Amino acid sequence: MVQASDAPARGARPVLEALNLVKRFPGVVALKGVSFDLAPGEVHALCGENGAGKSTLIKTLSGVHPAGSYEGQILVDGQVVNFASTKDAQRAGIAVIYQELALVPEMTVAENIFLGSEPRRLGGLAIDWERVYSQSQVLLEQFKLSIDPTAKVQYLGIGHRQLVEIAKALSKKTKVLILDEPTAALTEQEVAVLLGIIRDLRSRGISLIYISHKLDEVFAIADRITVLRDGQSIVTLDAKKTNQNEVIKHMVGREITDLFPRRQGTLGDDRLVVKGLTVKDADGQEILSDISFHVRSGEVLGIGGLMGAGRTELLMHLFGALGKRVAGEVILDGKPLRAGTKPSESVRRGLVLVSEDRKRYGLVLDQSIGFNLSLSSLGPVSRGHRVMGMIDARHETRRNRELFDSLRVKAPTMETRVGTLSGGNQQKIVLGKALMTGPKVVFLDEPTRGIDVGAKLEVYELINRLTAEGMAVVLVSSEMPELMGMSDRILILAEGRVGGEFEKSEATQEKLLAAAMGRAKVRAGEAAEH
Repeated sequence: MVQASDAPARGARPVLEALNLVKRFPGVVALKGVSFDLAPGEVHALCGENGAGKSTLIKTLSGVHPAGSYEGQILVDGQVVNFASTKDAQRAGIAVIYQELALVPEMTVAENIFLGSEPRRLGGLAIDWERVYSQSQVLLEQFKLSIDPTAKVQYLGIGHRQLVEIAKALSKKTKVLILDEPTAALTEQEVAVLLGIIRDLRSRGISLIYISHKLDEVFAIADRITVLRDGQSIVTLDAKKTNQNEVIKHMVGREITDLFPRRQGTLGDDRLVVKGLTVKDADGQEILSDISFHVRSGEVLGIGGLMGAGRTELLMHLFGALGKRVAGEVILDGKPLRAGTKPSESVRRGLVLVSEDRKRYGLVLDQSIGFNLSLSSLGPVSRGHRVMGMIDARHETRRNRELFDSLRVKAPTMETRVGTLSGGNQQKIVLGKALMTGPKVVFLDEPTRGIDVGAKLEVYELINRLTAEGMAVVLVSSEMPELMGMSDRILILAEGRVGGEFEKSEATQEKLLAAAMGRAKVRAGEAAEH
């Protein structure tokens, strides 16, 4: 475990403080007397399950929920403040960077940094563009951000966009920076850069609130950790004097003895066989080359590799949503799956994909839970002529209710809009929609990304249930412990090729990383023989 360093001196007056905050929504009490304080030059992590109250707390602290809409007090530098809007919070030096970045892609880096607060020429009517770009350059250099201020944001990677958001916040003389799941879409290298910048900001006296489900990051960067559960502040811990197990125990309210509770089912016949698969994209570029593997009934095949290795592309292609097969053979449940098969045909044949981007590909956010659960399997609840699309509402509701209850979705009713659910509950709906199709092979692409420890455990138990019922699961994960903990075998991809294949008993992080970097091509069982 990596510990935080350069902790701020204790006993200093908090730069930001919340005292007994209570925030109510119709039918829900989101905050139940939460207290929290942030010291000068401190990184204070907020941890908790989805729905614990983290988002509501930071929205209250930053003026999204204005004074009068909550009970309790907020203090800045010891003085009670009553923010009417986010503008008031910004004037007090508080800025928030949300997981969904608020940049204008068509504008340059400099234009985004000063958007809404552009320096003006004498008289105040025209924007002083020379100062916009020169001040942006100074700001970027001051915080060691190697980004061209004239570059358009749409051409930047997600990691650099995150840094532009930070520069934008710092341009407003920010003294409290709140980061909400800042690394959810970043590569390991980008995460390392971001954590380095956070350490630099702390050394300059800026205070940070860091929200993340990734506890290794929390312990690498945080001075203190406050755990929220069910809208209450449960405990505040010194990061150097605690550990991940203690934090998890406070988050879920019980001791967790096994973070990866894989229970292997009875292995049966091959459900999916891939032989010598080579795939090109729409531009004729080869994206997958000579890939072979198989997965059996009751088995979890994990697929790992570095970013860009071809993991998602492999699943998308086999599902029928990406690329053109130019060589190889795919056999699904004993019968060939022809090249060019559409996703609808894949679903009919018993192959289903749970995408890594649930909001973009997995859900209709403005629709209800029930609508989303039925979306991929309307045939069984239709009546009359198929073309007419007549739905047996009672049958649909009964079927949806059974799955809603078995997945333990936390929502008032099945009419609840999916977009209002926590990330973990949204993921349950995506998984439920897939199970409604009655699959034989389930592709799970990063199924626990962006969800908390408790929700992860429920996903893992669902994986156990699938394999116990005879389904085959292909699990793509960029988290090495998850890949090793929940897979029966592991296939590693490297630059669109098979870099190695490992039995669970022989897999180590060192071996998997070597295979991912293309340094050692190993088939399952070979490592044990040598």
